[in-house]
Amino acid sequence: MKEKGLSVKSVVAIGIGTAIYVILARFTSIPTGIPNTNIEIVYPFLALLATIYGPVVGFSAGLIGHALTDFLMYGQTWWSWVIATAILGLIIGLYGLRLDLENGEFTTKQMVGFNLVQIIANVVSWGILAPLGDILIYSEPANKVFLQGIVAAITNSLSILILGTILLKAYAASKVKKGSLHKD
Repeated sequence: MKEKGLSVKSVVAIGIGTAIYVILARFTSIPTGIPNTNIEIVYPFLALLATIYGPVVGFSAGLIGHALTDFLMYGQTWWSWVIATAILGLIIGLYGLRLDLENGEFTTKQMVGFNLVQIIANVVSWGILAPLGDILIYSEPANKVFLQGIVAAITNSLSILILGTILLKAYAASKVKKGSLHKD
């Protein structure tokens, strides 16, 4: 009989991932000079989490982590950006299903593919969804929110490109490669 719902491993990954998300978002944001738009070190971590544990964990940790962070830091949750973070985790997690990190594989070709997908996910999340949500939900001016979105898409893409790739390469390197153990 097949189990329904999330595995214990996924639930734990969501819980721990959410806690780490909140801590990183709270203490590692670097202001860009554009109001309410920061260089976020949390997104490479979300990319790692989503790639290892999949799209449900990436979506859930992004959604809950961003919602809690907004509430704790600002006293309210900015839902358009929370949803954008969740979608980012979902898309990266879906691509992560194609990778074989558990067997120590993260080739140059996989790095390029991962980074193309994460850049597209950032453009969709921050360059389109977050600004449109800001306009539709909060009646924010389009020029302001699209500037914020474009800056967020660029900075988040770069942080994942650099730190996310390093984290994924290190994670894959920590795993035993398939067929590397031989009986003497």
